[in-house]
Amino acid sequence: MTTAADRLELATNHAAATVHLDGGRLASLMVDGLELLVTDGPKPTRWGSFPMIPWCGRLPFGKLNFGGQTHEFPITSAPHANHGRTHLQEWEQITDDSIRTELGDPWPFGGHVVQQFELSESALTVTAEVHAADQSMPAMIGWHPWFRRNLDTGEEAQLSFTAESIYVLDDNAIPTGELTPIPEGPWDACFIGLENDPVISWPGALDLTISSAFDHWVIYTEPEHALCVEPQSGPPNQFHLGPRVLGAGESLIGSMAFTWATHKVS
Repeated sequence: MTTAADRLELATNHAAATVHLDGGRLASLMVDGLELLVTDGPKPTRWGSFPMIPWCGRLPFGKLNFGGQTHEFPITSAPHANHGRTHLQEWEQITDDSIRTELGDPWPFGGHVVQQFELSESALTVTAEVHAADQSMPAMIGWHPWFRRNLDTGEEAQLSFTAESIYVLDDNAIPTGELTPIPEGPWDACFIGLENDPVISWPGALDLTISSAFDHWVIYTEPEHALCVEPQSGPPNQFHLGPRVLGAGESLIGSMAFTWATHKVS
């Protein structure tokens, strides 16, 4: 493991991961010389694998109603505030494999977040902790990885998973809380009741299994260049559907893991 002023780098004989302190983002994941992630994009929500904290997905019209008050947040993908705040913040390295950021303005409740990254020859595990400060607050954790459809070798990515249902979206692409059977893709939706961990296979290159302690998954297959498989602690709009509330000093902890197996050449 090596560090620079603006990043944390982890490496084994066959894998390497780079985490940018700007946004707490997994900026690169290399397996046997193959880059699995989209490594740049036109805006912070379009590349790498970034944390979605303290909320996941779209916060409708940038408004949070909590504790009898309405709090407003900057619109980041009109007309909504997308994917929390921590992907827009600076993080600091606190150990060889972990980073931290404070939850400050415009988040009114305080608190802080820690992420830890563990890399082995066959897996990368990312753990996040959200810690409330001296007042209660709603909280979510999620990650938004952008996987390349095409690697430098092998065939185009194939995604496989089985789920029970997805959340119905309103006219503003916000989950209503109602569940419905899964339609044909492409998708930009939150799935629940997964029967197996999602697997992305690049035939002729490798298989990647995405697993998580969380049970909600946003799967986004509309882009031509990428697939997004996003584990998160609840559905987008959970703050209004039924938030998970942390009391003063309480924490929310969860993890995701990428596990890979390289295809052998016969």
